[in-house]
Amino acid sequence: MIDFIKCNIDSLSIHKVGNKYEEELIQFSNQGVNLENPLIRELLVKYFLYPFKSNEYYNFHHSIDINLNEVFVCVNKIFENNKILHEQSINLAKHLYEQSTHPKIKGGEFYTVYFRDCIIDEKTVDVIGLFKSENRDTFLKVFSAGESFAIESQQGININKLDKGCLIFNTEQKNGYIVAVVDNTNKGSEAQYWLDNFLHICPCKDEYHKTQNLLFLCKNFVKNELPQHFEISKADQADMLNKSVKFLKENDSFNMKDFTNKVIGQPTIIESFNQYKSSFQKEYDIEIGDNFTISESAIKKQARSLKSIIKLDNNFDILIHSSRNLIEQGVDEKGKYYKVYYQEES
Repeated sequence: MIDFIKCNIDSLSIHKVGNKYEEELIQFSNQGVNLENPLIRELLVKYFLYPFKSNEYYNFHHSIDINLNEVFVCVNKIFENNKILHEQSINLAKHLYEQSTHPKIKGGEFYTVYFRDCIIDEKTVDVIGLFKSENRDTFLKVFSAGESFAIESQQGININKLDKGCLIFNTEQKNGYIVAVVDNTNKGSEAQYWLDNFLHICPCKDEYHKTQNLLFLCKNFVKNELPQHFEISKADQADMLNKSVKFLKENDSFNMKDFTNKVIGQPTIIESFNQYKSSFQKEYDIEIGDNFTISESAIKKQARSLKSIIKLDNNFDILIHSSRNLIEQGVDEKGKYYKVYYQEES
């Protein structure tokens, strides 16, 4: 859990990073930003920090040596001596520019910020923030003009819409620090440049990602693997997904044997699930533990993608929340049908 109530900005540097593919330039400032105005300081804290609401955390990573991760190296130096933040912000901007080689990447301002007194998991730590603003909004300015009013438009940054952000908490340095990220602009292949190419991070092996990985496994097993080997209806698939989510919501800790017995039940399907789990972990390079603490926030986020919907041609969708016994499937002279029992309609 992150708490920014007492968090404040210690220092800030800004540079302009263009798209290298489009041969745009990179523009460095010669010094950090002077933040004497308390209102501007307060607005920047809101702009930089408020978008970070998820409990999904990452670590810096490198397949050979963590000390070959450029951002990790620069961040290490800043935490050792925050007076060199501006110097290292130039190195970080250069690294970001080298990764900006996709034609859809927009140029924009790159911010390196040093925060004090941030709290994560009840521990007060310093934080380094890396942010990029890429989009501009149009704002209307209304002002007095003699005995009347005039209106003009201005282009600016919307402080309620952070495009890209990263917070590095000064804790667990040996594991690659605790890192939180935001990317609200790129969703396609070009999104890799911020998360993978620039930051080069991997999910923390914590309760959030263990819960997330389990739900990812269940969804793929039920929808893709199970129908290939067993006769199972869409309603029964929906029922198994609902049982998976229900099990996690009703328990604080996860035990794989208990889960498979209560959710799957049938020994042959349990055996198939365990075999699929082994190959699934290798394919996606993830770890799904047999015992871990369940993350409530991961359930809330991932449960949306596990909505149990049965699509019938292009005419109807049936959303099953629970109670598999209240829906029946059959065939008559008119064709296939579903029969649904209920008490009230709204």
